[in-house]
Amino acid sequence: MFKLLLLFVFAAIVASLMAALYFLISDRADSHRTVNALGLRVALSLLLVALLLIGFFTGQLQPHGL
Repeated sequence: MFKLLLLFVFAAIVASLMAALYFLISDRADSHRTVNALGLRVALSLLLVALLLIGFFTGQLQPHGL
């Protein structure tokens, strides 16, 4: 269930990035929708990092490697 939440947040980040690209191409110069979409992407990215840290510290996610 936790991994599904991580995937959902990641998909929202990608969707926000695509929306920002669309707004950049199609909007007028005085529109702030591109900045808002990129700000949302930053907030979602911070949420994703926080969820990853919570997952590692609670043991729900196990790092691979060394």
